[in-house]
Amino acid sequence: MSQLPPCPQCGSEYTYADSQLVVCPECGHEWSEAEAAVDEGHASVVTDAHGTPLADGDSVTVIKDLKIKGSSQVVKVGTKVKNIRLVDGDHDIDCKVDGVGAMKLKSEFVKKA
Repeated sequence: MSQLPPCPQCGSEYTYADSQLVVCPECGHEWSEAEAAVDEGHASVVTDAHGTPLADGDSVTVIKDLKIKGSSQVVKVGTKVKNIRLVDGDHDIDCKVDGVGAMKLKSEFVKKA
C-alpha cells in the first residue's frame, strides 16, 4: 500500500484514495496526487489583479471598495497600503490599513503601487 500525502488544507494525515482523487475525511478537501506533486515542486507566486508579482514589503493600492466583515466600515478604492506581508491561505496579504487597522486582503483586489 502506498503512502498517501497529508491534506494540503488542514494537514490531516487520515487521507484515503477514492478512484482518482485523494480525500480528507476531516475537512472534506479533494485533490489528485498529480496536483499535490506539482504544488510541492513550485513555490507559489502571489500576483496582483493585473498579474504583477508581489513581494513582502511592497506597497499596494486597493482597486475596489471592500466591506469589512463584522463592521460598517469600508476600505475605499485608491487606499494605499504600505509594507504588506505575504501569507498562505485564501486571503494572502497581511497588512495594516490606515484608519482601519490590521487586516487580511485578497491579492485579486489590489494593484502594485
